[in-house]
Amino acid sequence: MINIKTAKIADTEVLALLGRITYSESHGHFIDDKNDLLKFLNNSFSITEIKNQLKNTNNLFYILYVDDFPVGYTKLVLNELHESVKVNSSCRLEKIYILKDFLPLKLGQKLFDFIVGKAIEHQFKNIWLSVYIKNIRAINFYKKNGFEISGKLDYLVNNKKYENFVYVKKI
Repeated sequence: MINIKTAKIADTEVLALLGRITYSESHGHFIDDKNDLLKFLNNSFSITEIKNQLKNTNNLFYILYVDDFPVGYTKLVLNELHESVKVNSSCRLEKIYILKDFLPLKLGQKLFDFIVGKAIEHQFKNIWLSVYIKNIRAINFYKKNGFEISGKLDYLVNNKKYENFVYVKKI
């Protein structure tokens, strides 16, 4: 059975572990210096960092479960703007990750549809995201779901810049 639940402070450790593993699985091979990757994972997915993010009311986290086992998560940031997104009523899909072993189940679409539904519930006009320019699998997924490129931004991993496309979708 597939279930998506709102993440709470009690889920901090689950989110930190899921974040660390899924980011490493999906982006680790793109990071030039593996020491930079390790530092990034230690900072970005520490218990303290995740707890602070959960306390921020503009961050909505949801955990995807398969048979009560956490296999992925998503994060929506409310009222997040980017210079290339021209509509003020926008939110950012900051994270949507699923454990590699569960990708063949095509759960990404289910989680994506769920989070777009949440953006609509909050009455946003646009949802935007950034994706690494070499992450072809993700780019194809977002294009298939109606996103269009609107700009670029640099994503920092320990002060090293990785160029990302900014995609936006009217909802």
